[in-house]
Parts: sequence; structure tokens; C-alpha cells
Amino acid sequence: MLAGALASTLFLGGCAQPVAPIERLGKKAAEGVRPHARPLAAPPSGRALPPVVDHVPTRDRVVFLTYDAPVRDPGLTAALRELRRPVSRFTPGRAPLAGASYAGQRATLCARRTRLLRPPGGAYDPTTLRAAADCGVTAVVLWRVALTPAGLTYPRGPRHLRRGDIVRLVPGAATDPLLRTLRKRNLTVARLEDYLG
Repeated sequence: MLAGALASTLFLGGCAQPVAPIERLGKKAAEGVRPHARPLAAPPSGRALPPVVDHVPTRDRVVFLTYDAPVRDPGLTAALRELRRPVSRFTPGRAPLAGASYAGQRATLCARRTRLLRPPGGAYDPTTLRAAADCGVTAVVLWRVALTPAGLTYPRGPRHLRRGDIVRLVPGAATDPLLRTLRKRNLTVARLEDYLG
């Protein structure tokens, strides 16, 4: 019984290490990241957990366009060519990560060999962050703005486009509302990888 209590104490003590999630972000993003959840204990490897971002704090008047691939939507493919702006492509996969075991999530994420992760449907859990850290993921990327067939939508935060926003392009969406809003707010598009490298 004493050995069990001692093991429990050692286990809990190992979970209380502080986490500095912005250590791995690029210089421009190191000003801070708006996380979706409070920091968690370090993963088994001891690596810092990646931050979860939908917005990158920056003084530059830029936003970041992203889409999920592979996309079977010729309209979105044409819209991306028409934009002539940098767009980050993610392959989130079909199977949800959240709720799966650590071993299962780690196997899935390490097979992708990616530094920026977009979890399927934007759903993740603490196990996802631990597995992502062990697979070298530097940030879990969500979105604050979505360009849908109905126009720009804002799932979280202010209901207008602002610098540093990550925008998800949804199949079937026309790019005109986005281009008009970028001009109106004097914003341009930058590569997300340059800010979250």
C-alpha cells in the first residue's frame, strides 16, 4: 500500500510541471497566442504542449487563409487560383482524434509528419495535445473566421475580420465577400507558416 501511495505521489508530481506553449512559435507569433484551453501537464516525452490557435497576434495587417484538403470541389479549386494569395493547405483526415487513445492518436499524428495540425472538424482533447507534442507538432490550428457559401461567419470573438485572424475556406464559398472585406479593412494575406513556423 505504501508503494502504491508513493507511486501515486510521484506520478502526480510529474504532472505539475509548468508549460510554456509559445516556445516553439516563430518570432512574429511569439508576442502571444490566444489559447482555447488552459495549459496542460507536459506529455510523456516532457516536450511542451503545442498552443491551439485561431488567431495569431501580430502588428502586421495580415490574415491567414486555410483550407482542408483533399478537396473534391472544383469551385473552391478555381477560387483558390483566382485569389492569387498564399493559402495554407491542411489534410486533417476523416477519423476524429478526440476520444481516441494516446497510442492511437500518436500513431495517426506521427504518420502525418506535419508541424501544424488541423484536427478533423476542429475537435481535439488533452490527449491530442500530448500526442501532437510527441510528434513534433508546433501548433494546433483552428479558425476564427470561416468563408462559407453564406459569406463570412465568425464562430468566436468579434464579428469582423481583424489582423491575425485565421480564415477557413469552405467548399462552395465564393471569394468575393472575402476580397471586399480585405480591401475595406486594409488587410492582406500572408503565409501562416511564416508566422507559426
